Amino acid sequence: MRVFGIGIDVVEVERIASAIERHGEPFLARLFTPDERAYCEAHRKPAPHYAARFAAKEAVSKALGTGIGGNAGLLEMEVIRQASGAPAIRLSGAAQAFANDQGITEIQISLSHTDHYAAANAIAIAG
Repeated sequence: MRVFGIGIDVVEVERIASAIERHGEPFLARLFTPDERAYCEAHRKPAPHYAARFAAKEAVSKALGTGIGGNAGLLEMEVIRQASGAPAIRLSGAAQAFANDQGITEIQISLSHTDHYAAANAIAIAG
């Protein structure tokens, strides 16, 4: 196994909260899957959770070396929770196809957030 790539991202929670307030449903539907939205909305303050998920998607796209776009769309990277409660990333569509083509067998992520900032890092491992 070898490290294919690493990524990190930091997001201002207020930036996400403001975008949600301004653009509402279209913004959320463009960036987050229904399950991600349900998870975030279940919290008293959804914005930090949305910001952490957005940071995770940016970090994963950096670890893949693709950036957000054709090979890794925002809805093709979904932050899920493992049975332990730890976050994980689930790829689909072009992102999954790209990872398969590159021999990437695992992507690990870590998330953190406060009232003001959210951060995520990702490591893509090829086997």
